[in-house]
Amino acid sequence: MTADQQPLIESPGGPTPKWAAALDTRAARRVDVKRLLMSNALLFGIVALICYFGVAGSNFLTTGNFIDILRTSATTIVVAVPITFLLIAGKVDLSIGSTVALGAVLTGVLMTQHHVAPLPASLIGVGAGALVGTVNGVLCTTLRLSPIIVTLGMLTAVRGVTLAIAPNPVFGFGEGFDAFGTTNLIGVPWLVWVAALVVAVGTVVLAMTPFGRHIFAIGNNEEAAYLSGIRSHRAVFIVFVATGAAAGLAGVMFAAQLDSAPSGSLGVGFELTVLTAVLLGGVAFNGGRGSIHGGVLGVLFLVILQNGLTIVNAPTATGSIISGCVLVFAAGLDRAKTSGGSRT
Repeated sequence: MTADQQPLIESPGGPTPKWAAALDTRAARRVDVKRLLMSNALLFGIVALICYFGVAGSNFLTTGNFIDILRTSATTIVVAVPITFLLIAGKVDLSIGSTVALGAVLTGVLMTQHHVAPLPASLIGVGAGALVGTVNGVLCTTLRLSPIIVTLGMLTAVRGVTLAIAPNPVFGFGEGFDAFGTTNLIGVPWLVWVAALVVAVGTVVLAMTPFGRHIFAIGNNEEAAYLSGIRSHRAVFIVFVATGAAAGLAGVMFAAQLDSAPSGSLGVGFELTVLTAVLLGGVAFNGGRGSIHGGVLGVLFLVILQNGLTIVNAPTATGSIISGCVLVFAAGLDRAKTSGGSRT
């Protein structure tokens, strides 16, 4: 029996040969498999890393090492959450590395030189980060300047302010403050609990509130969002402030974990780490697509990769090369998803 003689089945557009319907079914299945692989590629990558380093490094698959991975991830996750909001809205903040240093150094100086208690000193450090975010927000929304240029300038300016506050590294913050960065609650580091709270709040706001829907609308088409009644400038301003505050909080967390705050080196390159993580997690650099859990997975992937390379004693140059390649891969992945018209 030839193809023209195959029995026909009814479809909305008229009779369709069974062989054509079977081809359509197979094509649909291939598309579903491709989408499944794309949406879970990062998770598969994390599993692959764990399997590889578990075999290559004898100390990798230990409870203590996994706790270290979570503790190291916490500070980056805290900033990755608001950065996800910012990128979905089509904006970016390149000043977060210097803002991290400012939050850490200011907190440390207040405790060591002015004898301020840890809690108020930490709140002032977070507030300093929020102030940086406020300046970024005003310049990018009220004056409508380019976020890349503004935050790149703030990257240098804030680092200069940090060096002026403390030209030399600040250290020795006391056991009460150090405990925040080194102790656990029911076996989980305090820093991880803070990161989990930030992730929970960010997930709820982005996925279940009008504000989150507005952020997606702004990223897809800011002018159309504004014409539809969304106060886009105010929403973007809020996200800039939240990003600055989160960077200040990350600085406090770094200071507690390290018991020091080197003004010249702390946070250098941190912005690239965060951007690489969220891009790996599926957040579109040009806005309109992304999720909190994707950014979290991106952070975990990078931290596990760095941790594993350290355990297997890989050269520092190797780690830098691989990290750079991962950033390029993330950009390619973002381009592939954008070209495919996939927006969520």
